[in-house]
Amino acid sequence: MDIRKIFTLKILTYLANQHKMITLQKRVGFREIFYNLLMKLDKDSDLYKMRHSAAHVMAAAVCRLYDDVQLDIGPPTNEGFYYDFDVPHRFTPENFEAIEKEMVRFIQEDHPFECMEVSREEAKQIIADQHQKYKLERLADIPEGDKITFYKCGEFVDLCRGPHVERTGHVKTFKLLSVAGSYYRGRETNPMLQRLYATAYNHDKELRKYLKQLEEAKQRDHRKLGKALDLFSIQEDVGPGLILWHPKGARIRSLIEDDWKQKHFHGGYKLVYTPHIGKAKLWETSGHLGFYKESMFAPMDIEGMEYFTKPMNCPFHIKIYQSQKRSYRDLPLRWAELGTVYRYEKAGVLHGLLRVRGFTQDDAHIFCAPEQVEEEIKKVIRFAIDVWKDFGFSDITAYLSTRPDKAVGEANQWEKATASLEQALQAESIPYEVDVGGGAFYGPKIDMKVKDTIGREWQMSTVQFDFNLPDRFNMKYVGEDGKEHRPYMVHRALFGSLERFFGILLEHHAGAFPLWLAPEQIRVLPLTDHQFGYAQSVIKTLQEKGFRVSQDIRSEKVGAKIRKAQIEKVPYMLILGPKEEDSGSVSVRRRSGDQSSMTIEGLAETIMREINAKA
Repeated sequence: MDIRKIFTLKILTYLANQHKMITLQKRVGFREIFYNLLMKLDKDSDLYKMRHSAAHVMAAAVCRLYDDVQLDIGPPTNEGFYYDFDVPHRFTPENFEAIEKEMVRFIQEDHPFECMEVSREEAKQIIADQHQKYKLERLADIPEGDKITFYKCGEFVDLCRGPHVERTGHVKTFKLLSVAGSYYRGRETNPMLQRLYATAYNHDKELRKYLKQLEEAKQRDHRKLGKALDLFSIQEDVGPGLILWHPKGARIRSLIEDDWKQKHFHGGYKLVYTPHIGKAKLWETSGHLGFYKESMFAPMDIEGMEYFTKPMNCPFHIKIYQSQKRSYRDLPLRWAELGTVYRYEKAGVLHGLLRVRGFTQDDAHIFCAPEQVEEEIKKVIRFAIDVWKDFGFSDITAYLSTRPDKAVGEANQWEKATASLEQALQAESIPYEVDVGGGAFYGPKIDMKVKDTIGREWQMSTVQFDFNLPDRFNMKYVGEDGKEHRPYMVHRALFGSLERFFGILLEHHAGAFPLWLAPEQIRVLPLTDHQFGYAQSVIKTLQEKGFRVSQDIRSEKVGAKIRKAQIEKVPYMLILGPKEEDSGSVSVRRRSGDQSSMTIEGLAETIMREINAKA
């Protein structure tokens, strides 16, 4: 977290604690002042400006090296920067060295970044002189009355709001990373542009650290590991973004689901199951057809009625709620579902398990009375942390998103809901940042992000208030006063989707799943055919104790069998030779390389302790 944010959060927390009588509205307003300032500081930070300037330098270098270059946009990002080009030449990694050399030359020329504020007509003329068709369309996006600026460095002039460093010589260490296709404005019907990704840092040490992380990420790529370990596949004949789970991957998924279900039962949730499709009328009531139709698959006609595959589970859970009259005595209701949903994602954004078209949400909805909501949120946060630790994630940060300008629901509802979220975070001592105005139009939310082994942050759990659907479906419960009231509805997802979570988990552990999740926990490796009988008795004993055991009886040397087991990330290898058979023991080799000799009972106890600890 940026040091300014840490410092400001400490100030805000201290002031909030000192002024217990301050209303939530005032506290949120107070935070808004500080966080608007912080956002401005972030945008004006040296790193932001330097990366933005580096994007212009890269575009200038490309324009020097190639003819007929059409420019689109080139923003800074959290990881670096990119620029989108439409150019007859097809970029490849082999071109990167030449582009980088030209960037170095441009930087050494030390051109000043000059801001030019112009009228709309002047801007059109500049762009027309440059023959930049995409820039002309981008100019049209700027609202009437807004300031229009270009930034000039050397011969390169670009429509841009800034900010930038003072001179190109202030751009520090950088590296081109990759090239990818990118549809103009993200629409498949538009031309495909070429996006050059790069990064820049203030110091060589920071760049080397980031490049090392990228290299580690390549080795951990879940698509590569999924194929190598035979866990899942995506096949063109089936369809892009649709996952085929192979036996080993399905076994791990089953273990994840079993753990998820048991934890939910223990946490007071009840499971529900809902259909994969629903009538158009249901999605009209929920608002999905009005606001979300572009992300839904085409309707199907069933007996003259329009049906849609579900993009979300929420409306079905609401219909279960409305299947009978509800009393305040029934609340809270906590309903969870591993429900498979379908969303039309454009082909250009599909990415292995991380972005798919059919996925299983670990969805839950909590229906409660207003006075119950704060305690329910606390339980959800504790629940999420408990689940994440089981899978090896402990570095968790939360982001609290507050009311946007356009929102449904009464202001006092938002205040109460936001207060509940914030107080729950404080009560559980979860570090958090406030995203002022970043909530959905239908309610404030908490997003929880986790860091993986190599320091990447992933958006995972979400706790989302919803003032919209209870109104749309006219949900009610009878209160203690005998009158009808509107329940609070809270959406809650821990993993987001099993597919995405599986991909992140696979990369986090680099395929070496903890013992309790390993699809194959033990592999028995007899030295010769003479040990086959003993191997069978060992396997039977271990399987009866509930362990997942296999054997390698190929006519190969034991070294080759060990190497294969290591590549396939098997946690325990049991080598059985004459000595082990005579003594009734096993020679144990762990995935880590540690070796020891143990009795079968001793091995079983050791493995069971490790499984129970979920280490």
